[in-house]
Amino acid sequence: MHKIPVTIVTGFLGAGKTTLIRHLLQNPGGRRIAVLVNEFGEVGIDGDLLRSCQLCDEDGEVASNILELANGCLCCTVQEEFLPTMQALITRRDQIDCIVIETSGLALPKPLVQAFRWPEIRTAATVDSVVTLVDCEALAAGDLVGDLPALEAQRQADDSLDHETPLEELFEDQLNCADLVLLTKIDQVTEGDRTRIEQWLTQQLPRPVKVLGLGQDLLSPDLLLGFNAAVEDDLDRRPSHHDHEHDHDHDDDIVAISVVLDRGFEPQALVQRLEQLAANHEIYRIKGFVDVPGKAMRLVVHGVGQRFDSFFDRPWQAAEPRQTRLVVIGKDLDERAIRAAIAA
Repeated sequence: MHKIPVTIVTGFLGAGKTTLIRHLLQNPGGRRIAVLVNEFGEVGIDGDLLRSCQLCDEDGEVASNILELANGCLCCTVQEEFLPTMQALITRRDQIDCIVIETSGLALPKPLVQAFRWPEIRTAATVDSVVTLVDCEALAAGDLVGDLPALEAQRQADDSLDHETPLEELFEDQLNCADLVLLTKIDQVTEGDRTRIEQWLTQQLPRPVKVLGLGQDLLSPDLLLGFNAAVEDDLDRRPSHHDHEHDHDHDDDIVAISVVLDRGFEPQALVQRLEQLAANHEIYRIKGFVDVPGKAMRLVVHGVGQRFDSFFDRPWQAAEPRQTRLVVIGKDLDERAIRAAIAA
């Protein structure tokens, strides 16, 4: 089987990632595109595009975080972690021509690329390219991001981020990993400012990469897809401020265990059980959705180390099964013991 080409779209909050990806979904050029986003709502898929969507196929086998779009494309959330979502898509690769991943505005692209070296993914998918979007209007005003308060609020709301990393380093890492840099909001600046910014960006890049102003003519999937860069095998030419830190490469000792149970839990008792589980095993993260008996709302549980948060996010939908679905990520985990401890 062929490897699925994956395009990673990165850039700060407000740079235009959502607009670009929504356009790709509405104009796929005959391609069956799977899009991975943090939340369905962030992409703003609505109207005619969602009118014929289903949460499950006829056999009910599709994960509840995968929407099937009327144009043959798929849209997936990665709320339950990246690896299980990719594994679900890989099982359907005969139905997919390419995958587009929208990173959060503060994500480092290189660790995500490194994930494509993981044994569970590397034989089935390859990073076709990294496309970095840059807010031309903000740069013309001397800033890296147009709405700094909104970006800082996003940073503070995400426990997985390093809050001390300067925005300048994040920006440089996004540029250094790019195969294509797209300048957005070019209609909001003068021609002179745009030329100056393009020249400055070209000087910042560690290797020859095209810097293009993003107009309607550059939204074509023929331009954005099909680089064949195999980025996961080309990381030495993409320096990062975080290269000296812990190696993010995945090895066979690190596993993601998906636990799906047709039963409910009382929130306090389940969190105590998960805290004990994290204390007894080398568990990095636990995240997922929980069925709480007698509650119409779905419970979200998120644990980092032994610190856990939980909250009700939305009502259960009529088409989705009321299941408890958790993902446990850690090192040297005994899958049978983990499942037994949660289900006990």
